[in-house]
Amino acid sequence: MKRFSLILIAAISVVCVTLGSAATRPHYGGTLRMAVQESPQSFDPAVLDTPALRSLSHLVFENLVKLDDRGRPEPALATSWQVEPGNQRWRFQVRSGVILSDGTPLDSETVAASLRASNSRWKVFALGDLVMIETDTPDANVPPELALTRNSIVRRGNGTLLGTGPFTIAQWDATAKHLSLAANNQYWAGRPFIDSIEIDFAKSYRDQLMLLDLGKTDLVEIAPEQIRQAQSGNRNVLTSMPEELLCLVFARDPQSDSEVRLRTALARSIDTTALNNVIFQAGGEPAGALLPDWLSGYEFLFPSGSEAGRPERSLQPRITLTLSYDSADPIARILVDRLALNARDAGVNLQSSSSDNSDIRLVRLPLPTLDAQLDLNEFARALQLAPPQFSDVSITALYSAESTLMQTHRVIPLLHLRSAIALRPSVHDLAVRSDGAWNLQNAWLSSETP
Repeated sequence: MKRFSLILIAAISVVCVTLGSAATRPHYGGTLRMAVQESPQSFDPAVLDTPALRSLSHLVFENLVKLDDRGRPEPALATSWQVEPGNQRWRFQVRSGVILSDGTPLDSETVAASLRASNSRWKVFALGDLVMIETDTPDANVPPELALTRNSIVRRGNGTLLGTGPFTIAQWDATAKHLSLAANNQYWAGRPFIDSIEIDFAKSYRDQLMLLDLGKTDLVEIAPEQIRQAQSGNRNVLTSMPEELLCLVFARDPQSDSEVRLRTALARSIDTTALNNVIFQAGGEPAGALLPDWLSGYEFLFPSGSEAGRPERSLQPRITLTLSYDSADPIARILVDRLALNARDAGVNLQSSSSDNSDIRLVRLPLPTLDAQLDLNEFARALQLAPPQFSDVSITALYSAESTLMQTHRVIPLLHLRSAIALRPSVHDLAVRSDGAWNLQNAWLSSETP
């Protein structure tokens, strides 16, 4: 009897281990429901520029090159590449056996046409199964630049967008603000686990959390200022590193030394620590430079407004400057009021404005990639600054280029903000990268335990 009991116990243990293993093993099926704040009018990757939209875009459209978690280029739709001496002519080998979402094979002509549409400054040619890119000036950064969302490979025609990614567009309704994606059974790297993804756009952060708590969606965004509260609510919250740049951008270069001094005083007047702790509830870190310290390693060399020392109260007549911001940003109004209060110590009256011709703009820019030189290039492009010049690929060259940009006195960095998402317990193997991108491709769903 004792022997039988031991055998029974052992059998039950094996069954329990097997069931436990099966419960945590990835499997196919299910629909992932998502809600995001943005409301794009098109799903063309050329215009998708936030972490959420870029992450969704990469499910449908792929690039010749992708960047790993350390910002290093890796093969994607290109299996290899070579550059001729001088860094002006690049050749990329297009991967064979890749099928577009309409069932037609991907060829070098399609790749070249897509890259020509997204990069007017490049000369792009199809040569057999190769794609050649020629640049006007030496450019050692072409491979990581090909990983940008706007350089996704897309076949456009008759109002349709065809890609090669793990999902295809099943339905896109800009009016209803809804997107349906279906698993691509012909995906060259293997079918994804999830059968379909349903995305509702134009959902406020508050509404997203309500939908998550009611069990009506599986993945939602969390605003930087709501991260701490969301974590305290026993939710599964995933956060990035501080990556989104919040800054003030002047419309033009300073015209005199006195204007330089005024901008310096304005920068010193802003208590970025208070902005972070009070308004954003520690959802980021004070910024002294465009690139965050965890990426560049040298941001601490640029003092932020909190560290530069408060300016002496100006005895000169107050100067009035107009400040524009995104009126759709729910926290921008509070932020602008706080900035105006700080600016008085520098002798500046900041008046909010809706005009495109304002003196200063409040700008939020998500980190484009994990490649620091490319990110600095993209920030300069978005802020309408002169392109940074790099002598080589070293950290010294990166620091020199960013120092030159900061010496223009066109930008006052304020904060680097974290991005975050919250998930239901049924969502597995989904990660948020340091730059805010969501790794959705390998995610899978299980049934939730009550």
